[in-house]
Amino acid sequence: MLFVSIAAVSGTAAEKDQPKFNARPVGEYPHRQTSEKVTIAAQPFETDEEAREAFGKVNPYRLGILPVLIVIQNDGPDAVRLDAAKFIYVLPDRTRVEAVPARELKTLHGARKPPSVAKPTGGISIGKLPKNPLGEWEIEGRALAVQMLPPGQSASGFVYFEVPQSSQAASVYISGLMNAVTRNELYYFEIPMSGK
Repeated sequence: MLFVSIAAVSGTAAEKDQPKFNARPVGEYPHRQTSEKVTIAAQPFETDEEAREAFGKVNPYRLGILPVLIVIQNDGPDAVRLDAAKFIYVLPDRTRVEAVPARELKTLHGARKPPSVAKPTGGISIGKLPKNPLGEWEIEGRALAVQMLPPGQSASGFVYFEVPQSSQAASVYISGLMNAVTRNELYYFEIPMSGK
């Protein structure tokens, strides 16, 4: 029992050592939509400067993964369920790309064969695999993970898309949000990623 308590304390201390990332209020983002008193904003993080703020040294976009910050504000009278929410990136040609779960990003490009290194005596030694930069704690730790959003509250986090091109003229399609009291699904959101 003492071991569990020490582990819990050390886990909390480790979290406190991590740099903070705070999303702005939903109304401060240019790309947003309101439906049934729920407002959702979507902001792609493409540049090194944007990525540094959220992910430190790693820029997922340079690795083929577009992080999109989602900020949700519930101004309705009932809680909103988000556990069945679906996030889809819609490209200008209407191609649809589903979000990749954050926990899968560290293995997204598959396992690679470790490099073999010749030893001076002629034997072969297996080298260490390079660490996948998408395995950094910020990627999964800053993902959108809220299951239920009470009235008057907001939540934020990142969703990730494996897309090769810029967000200009694309949009984020969000469905599956549900009123927790009536159990009715909210109307879908389609948030453009440009000012057009």
